[in-house]
Amino acid sequence: MEWFSDSDYWLSRLVFQRALAAVYLVAFLTAALQFRALIGERGMLPVPAYVRRVPWRRAPSLFQLHYSDRFFALVAWAGCLLSAALVAGAADHLPLWTAMLWWAVLWALYLSIVNVGQTWYGFGWESLLLETGFLAVFLGNERTAPPVLVLFLLRWVLFRVEFGAGLIKLRGDECWRKLTCLDYHHETQPMPGPLSWFFHHLPGPLHRVEVAANHVTQLLAPFLLFTPQPVASVAAGVMIATQLWLVLSGNFSWLNWLTIVLALAAVDGSMFADPPALPAPPLWFEIVVIAVTALVLGLSYRPTRNLLSRRQSMNRSYDPCHLVNTYGAFGSVGRVRHEVVVEGTDETVLHQGTVWREYEFKGKPGDVRRLPRQFAPYHLRLDWMLWFAALSPAYAQTWFGPFVERLLDGDRDTLRLLRRNPFPDAPPAYVRARLYRYRFTTWHELRATGAWWHRTHVRDFLPPARLG
Repeated sequence: MEWFSDSDYWLSRLVFQRALAAVYLVAFLTAALQFRALIGERGMLPVPAYVRRVPWRRAPSLFQLHYSDRFFALVAWAGCLLSAALVAGAADHLPLWTAMLWWAVLWALYLSIVNVGQTWYGFGWESLLLETGFLAVFLGNERTAPPVLVLFLLRWVLFRVEFGAGLIKLRGDECWRKLTCLDYHHETQPMPGPLSWFFHHLPGPLHRVEVAANHVTQLLAPFLLFTPQPVASVAAGVMIATQLWLVLSGNFSWLNWLTIVLALAAVDGSMFADPPALPAPPLWFEIVVIAVTALVLGLSYRPTRNLLSRRQSMNRSYDPCHLVNTYGAFGSVGRVRHEVVVEGTDETVLHQGTVWREYEFKGKPGDVRRLPRQFAPYHLRLDWMLWFAALSPAYAQTWFGPFVERLLDGDRDTLRLLRRNPFPDAPPAYVRARLYRYRFTTWHELRATGAWWHRTHVRDFLPPARLG
């Protein structure tokens, strides 16, 4: 049926699927390289202990049936392999049902990881990847024209991502309404990037323009996604440009990149290349797509109600499969940046002159002379959670103690998450943590000292601790 599919989106689907597979690849790679220290059998929040107290219905996962570090590694690396093959276009050379099964397996594998990831996987972009990945199962491949219903469901996801973020800002911190939030945000965001120092020092009037443009992109452009072409493509283009600006100014894992991927699905690909003649979809495929559309629309009730609520929630899933979620970011913006600095000493008796050596992390600020690095779309989960810990110790209650224990034990998997271990030969006798206030230096301070940050001690975060 012509109303069901549209060949004009052939190129959009191709680019969307390749790009989504690349995001999946990064997500699985992040899991494969970090899981042992975070959620492994000897990790800070072990999966076996979690699945013993959480039933299947609340967290469906392969690891509810069996867990071992070897099995988790197999799942994560299998996800990498399947994702890489999709990036190369392997699914387009298979029968339609086989391609759908491939995408479904990829989604199920990542759902299994997220549902046992606990605190480390509590970020909105995990749910966003799962929701987008679920819809990708029903986009078809080269054997059929792209289904219009699924394309509009992808726009519905993008609408909730952008409009939800826009509303949470207007309802939250007054600096968004006064257009002043970016006077602070580039400095206080979770993980600054190599250009964040320069963004922070842009003139104040330009910061106002940034915030105003953000409001237009998040509160007006989402409605234009559902208008005829080329207006919908223009709206998607505005969102892509805004997300690329965010990519340059900070490290937000794959959130910005996945939002760009969703926007690509709304672009009319026929403007760039003539679509090939694609066969009409089989009847069974039409029935499946219509059923999935009805399911998603039904599950959209609570996320839609949340958008309209004065008590809007950010980044919430309403079902254990993360099929339809609510999104939002930075309802409040910090004016001051605090960092948890972790130190150790090999002296067995502490005294006033004890020498403490600092652990360096890969992404979070530490050494004031070190320019922040670019890691996104790769996700440094420990670094991110330390930013939350600096906001409130409550965010660190479940995992910070086990983290310190592993430093004292010299755990190799934990130390691999760090940039520098100051005790390469033997574990320290004591570890402590201190809270510092960090701020970007001025142009004058940078020229005089070569430091990108200035820091001052605030208080102890954890007093000296030792094993036993």
